[in-house]
Amino acid sequence: MLSRSSSLLISSIEKFAYATQTISSVRHLHLTRTVYAATKSKQVSLSPLEPNKYIKYEKHAANLEIVKKRLNQPLTLSEKILYSHADDPKNQQFERGKSYLRLRPDRVAMQDATAQMAVLQFISSGLPNVLCPSTIHCDHLIEAQVGGEQDLKRAKDLNKEVYNFLATASAKYDIGFWKPGSGIIHQIILENYAYPGLLLIGTDSHTPNGGGLGGLCIGVGGADAVDVMANMPWELKCPKVIGVRLTGELSGWTAPKDVILKLAGILTVKGGTGAIVEYFGPGVKSISCTGMATICNMGAEIGATTSVFPYNERMAEYLKATKREDIASFANEYKDVLLTADEGAKYDRVVDINLSELQPHVNGPFTPDLAHPINKLGEEAVKNKWPLDIRVGLIGSCTNSSYEDMTRAASIAQQAIEKGIKAKSQYTVTPGSEQIRATIERDGIAQKLREIGGIVLANACGPCIGQWDRQDVKKGEKNTIISSYNRNFTGRNDANPQTHAFVASPDIVTAMILSGDIRFNPLTDYLTAADGSKFKLKPPSGDNLPSQGFDPGVDTYQEPPKDGSSLKVDVDPKSTRLELLEPFQTWDGKDLVDLPILIKIKGKCTTDHISAAGPWLKYRGHLDNISNNMFIAAVNEENSEANNIKNRLTNQWGKVPDVARYYKSKNVPWVVIGDENYGEGSSREHAALEPRHLGGRAIIVKSFARIHETNLKKQGLLALTFDNPSDYDKIKPDDKISIVGLNKLAPNEPVECRIKHADGRTETIKLNHTFNEPQIEWFKAGSALNAMRTYFASRKEQKQA
Repeated sequence: MLSRSSSLLISSIEKFAYATQTISSVRHLHLTRTVYAATKSKQVSLSPLEPNKYIKYEKHAANLEIVKKRLNQPLTLSEKILYSHADDPKNQQFERGKSYLRLRPDRVAMQDATAQMAVLQFISSGLPNVLCPSTIHCDHLIEAQVGGEQDLKRAKDLNKEVYNFLATASAKYDIGFWKPGSGIIHQIILENYAYPGLLLIGTDSHTPNGGGLGGLCIGVGGADAVDVMANMPWELKCPKVIGVRLTGELSGWTAPKDVILKLAGILTVKGGTGAIVEYFGPGVKSISCTGMATICNMGAEIGATTSVFPYNERMAEYLKATKREDIASFANEYKDVLLTADEGAKYDRVVDINLSELQPHVNGPFTPDLAHPINKLGEEAVKNKWPLDIRVGLIGSCTNSSYEDMTRAASIAQQAIEKGIKAKSQYTVTPGSEQIRATIERDGIAQKLREIGGIVLANACGPCIGQWDRQDVKKGEKNTIISSYNRNFTGRNDANPQTHAFVASPDIVTAMILSGDIRFNPLTDYLTAADGSKFKLKPPSGDNLPSQGFDPGVDTYQEPPKDGSSLKVDVDPKSTRLELLEPFQTWDGKDLVDLPILIKIKGKCTTDHISAAGPWLKYRGHLDNISNNMFIAAVNEENSEANNIKNRLTNQWGKVPDVARYYKSKNVPWVVIGDENYGEGSSREHAALEPRHLGGRAIIVKSFARIHETNLKKQGLLALTFDNPSDYDKIKPDDKISIVGLNKLAPNEPVECRIKHADGRTETIKLNHTFNEPQIEWFKAGSALNAMRTYFASRKEQKQA
């Protein structure tokens, strides 16, 4: 029998499940919880920081056995991890690219910029605490200016209100809190929480970093995180699986980063959409655990749901080095059952990469899939008239800040020191975590990087996310930078649309800044020593793990109290940084008729175009204030300009947010027209919240990026795609759009769109969607969160009556 307190808790969960339409059987939840509570399992902690929460390999193996008997076929590693986390393995469907999976993730991770909105939404759920292990990481709000210590101090002062909100909310709702200065979320997850077979969702697009430790770690929006924190099944369209067979072995100048840079060139920024990338083959063993994490991290740049490597000895070494040897031993027991693909498993596509033949790559500018082998980069730069002098080289970030990365960069720096030369470009170093920072300081690695001109920044995202107070160039000045980051969209790092950003390994970046010229090929070209002699750099060398072990540095973790129910989380109504959420309007049951087009977007439209980062990050907890950045970087087809559109009610030109606010003030809803892979990039749900907040009702495009499409649905927007992509060209910016037959909105059924041209002509086109039945209910309720609010309000009224 369950205790009364347990029954009350389940009752709360049932209410929430019903409101969000995420489970069909309340009784099933009772039975599932009873069975799980009664199952005796080997007790291996999820993390040394959570000694009383345990890995559930036994339960997952039992679930997988049920699924395998039903499917009767070999499974990929990705399928094993997903299906073993099924909420209902006996009954739900498992069909790649078609069925919606209902899954039970093991944990949730949130970075501070997205956590604000996720926590604000969780507060609205009415639950007393999270019901799934969760953490918040303060890494996005620290601006790079002069150096780590000073920048961190400044950030703590500027962001005090937000940090206090997140810290107190974490304590109240049983969430682990990593203070500013801890490091970047993905590095902290790898060091403390990731493990083989894990299913984790994180409110950041580079969450897949954890695939380097054999887990499926998937980026989502904050509304998805709220579902999981409330212990609800999480919904994911069953991904296809792209296999990448690695042969040969890495050596010389070629680094793990080059694997994903090469793959990005093959698959492009949307080639992985709707799929998991799964690596296998004999070449895997030549890549370190953190190298595998680098590869998985940047899988976000090809649109992949996530990426993963099979469990192996390199992962076991890393687990032992990070004081989780018990997890390595436990994983060894389930290696064949859960943590490697079955022999004969089928992939939807297989890409072969021979590591022995792989050249170092440099990708860019302006897109991470423009791939250049190092021996071709110089001629491409000259041909395309890219700025040849490198103004800044940046290494580190969540993608490349491991001990191995830093020691390899330091081996190049040491050669420069011995020859008496320094960097000809500015050079910055971003440690991924406090543990990495402390260890490279102790071992003299940071000092070597400083000796050639390096500046060690705070343990935070910094320039990678646009938090960079860059002073060496003026806005609009054409220039080149090169980094070991993951993303290089226009204006991403410094908000300058003329910055040509290239992405490479830390090794190549460090070598390049010694020359200061983008044409330099360290494999073949010579540098000039202080004495005038010519020399060629030797290939980098480094250690996978520190021989003396990791130095943990300063303790920056706040463990939640055993009972935080008495704590209060206050939001000042006058705050410019935080704002409690107001529910969006429910659908009125009518068709959307003669809606103006706010903007018809020309070309690439990432989440950076929809909701810019950089200085706007400080408003991530205040929906109305951050909405002033909506679409300010998107290019208007009507005039090929950014942030300049025509108000169809006044015939005056104005900024996109201003025109949207004017329409909203007149109760005129609007639509947006976009191109391919709309919403590519970051997981930020603000790119869906802002259009909804300012009166948007539908986004009509050729195709969507996965996370963004889900985010739009969660916020009650119609996410629609052209049945015929060429219909994009039929729509003119001054047309009016009607979406009709919405009372018959149903899964797999297209909707009718009527276009009314300015000259009075009309034409009708077909629009498709991927809404399932529960998601249609989100639209009708006004948002997924509204469904929950409405249910709780009705229950309260019933009790009062």
